Amino acid sequence: MTTVTPHPTGIHRVVPYIRIMRVDHWFKNVFVLPGMVVAMSSQSSIEWSSLLRNFIIGMAAVCLVASSNYVINEVLDAPFDLHHPIKKNRPVPSGLVNLKIAYLEWIALMVIGLGLGALVSAPLVLSLAGLWIAGCVYNIPPVRTKDVPYLDVLTESINNPLRMLVGWYIVPNSPTAPASLLISYWMIGCFFMGLKRFAEYRDMADQRDEQIRYRKSFAVYNEQRLLVSIMFYAASGMLFFGAFVQRYRIELILSFPLVALIMAIYFKLAFQSSSPVEHPEKLYKERGLMAAVISCSALMVVLLFVNIPVLMDMFPMSAWNR
Repeated sequence: MTTVTPHPTGIHRVVPYIRIMRVDHWFKNVFVLPGMVVAMSSQSSIEWSSLLRNFIIGMAAVCLVASSNYVINEVLDAPFDLHHPIKKNRPVPSGLVNLKIAYLEWIALMVIGLGLGALVSAPLVLSLAGLWIAGCVYNIPPVRTKDVPYLDVLTESINNPLRMLVGWYIVPNSPTAPASLLISYWMIGCFFMGLKRFAEYRDMADQRDEQIRYRKSFAVYNEQRLLVSIMFYAASGMLFFGAFVQRYRIELILSFPLVALIMAIYFKLAFQSSSPVEHPEKLYKERGLMAAVISCSALMVVLLFVNIPVLMDMFPMSAWNR
């Protein structure tokens, strides 16, 4: 007797298209919030009604633009995901998605996201457009920086400062965002992304051919090169953060130990087999990391709004500063 596999109907046909939007990755848009908080701390008064409106619209817009990038990533990565033990079960390599519909979904999400951003401000639209363009550069041939060693980490992590700019421009009447803060945010993102690459490399180290078919940059990467680049990203991130703190908000120097603790915990996690850093959406299960992140975030918010004059005496501006 022949067994007939039923075709998906109704809502089951829609589910794969929702899955490739990676709604469970929307939590990454939490990186919008620091931009908002720092921008708010730079102002003497806040238009709360306008801020709430902008926040709701802006968060919806960045989620949709991010999902647009996830859709094109799922489509173009499908041939490579077939060589990954877990990602081969995603909707596109599993044959559950019509590619023509997926491409329409990719464009529609971008258009709606930018349209929502236009309801807030032109700078917000430009930040969202930058986020979408960065996704195209990362995913789409012939550029496809995802396949280029080091550029893969740098271009994917550029999403961090772009998300910060989204948060920055959600706040009405925000000044220009400091370059030192944006570069620091970028380099810290590179640190985390570099550790994700490192963990992936280690997990597939005994499957060299499959490893390279899955991610072309692994043909050049090795553990030493990845660790050296991770050290560069960490040092650059903290140096630029220090420059921002010294120039704009010396109180934040008290948060340095917690920032360093978060980075150390994350670094340690990357050495685990099937490391959680390979799947950031599951990091909430890491209690030690979450405790450090929550503590650091709370302290930073306080330090952004509470002046501590004694710190100005301890770390005075040099006569060289102009």
